[in-house]
Amino acid sequence: MASFLFLSYRTRSSGSIAGADGETGLKCIVVIPTYNEADNVPTLLSDILSLGPEYEVVVVDDNSPDGTGRLVAKMAEDEPRIHLFERPGKLGFGSAYVLGFRKALSFGADYIVQMDADYSHNPRDVPRLLEEAAKSDLVIGSRYTAGGSTESWPIHRRFISRASNRIIRLVLGLPMMDCTGGFKCFRRSALESINFQDARSNGFPFLFEINYLCHSSGKDCREVPIRFVDRRAGMSKLSWRMFIEALWLLVRLRLRGSRRETRI
Repeated sequence: MASFLFLSYRTRSSGSIAGADGETGLKCIVVIPTYNEADNVPTLLSDILSLGPEYEVVVVDDNSPDGTGRLVAKMAEDEPRIHLFERPGKLGFGSAYVLGFRKALSFGADYIVQMDADYSHNPRDVPRLLEEAAKSDLVIGSRYTAGGSTESWPIHRRFISRASNRIIRLVLGLPMMDCTGGFKCFRRSALESINFQDARSNGFPFLFEINYLCHSSGKDCREVPIRFVDRRAGMSKLSWRMFIEALWLLVRLRLRGSRRETRI
């Protein structure tokens, strides 16, 4: 049975990545899907790589019209820790992460972080997630646990987000407070054990679907508080179509879970 734990803790002063057995020098690869993030991605990649030599970045760009891919490619010429994968067009948020996860695993990552490209997720929080990932399979950077927060959101957006999370928790039986957050850290073994062909979403709902896949397969999950800040530059990719897709996926996952419980 999957377990879940929320912890409040102190961040280690050391920047090195350590495993559960104390092994140091482990590799962390941060996976970032991009579409029109030219205003954010150059500084974001620099901020991530400045965390230490154990950090690398995989960028999956969907042929951004604003030249995001070209900027990343230019940076990669001088920095071997930046890996760019360009796709011909917008092929879906979820599939971008799946591609990035597979590439990160192939590059020998011990830990894989997923995060947005718009500075909603603070790169300085990555080591905090890694510290807990040494003791669990999945760590979620959470807006809705004690100590977490959202900044610069209008009241209606806060209401929609919190209501959506409560519905998802209720319908799917997930223990985490923040089911739709996109800031996560996976232990290598956790991602290796997931059959991504089971994923039904190629868009925004992938964020809670992967939580469901981890929880339903018995993974140990932890949640740590973060301060979520609205994007620094560019426009949000959210749309009503994404919310409809999320609702439909929620129904499908609940039905699939009910069939599994009936067989048991």
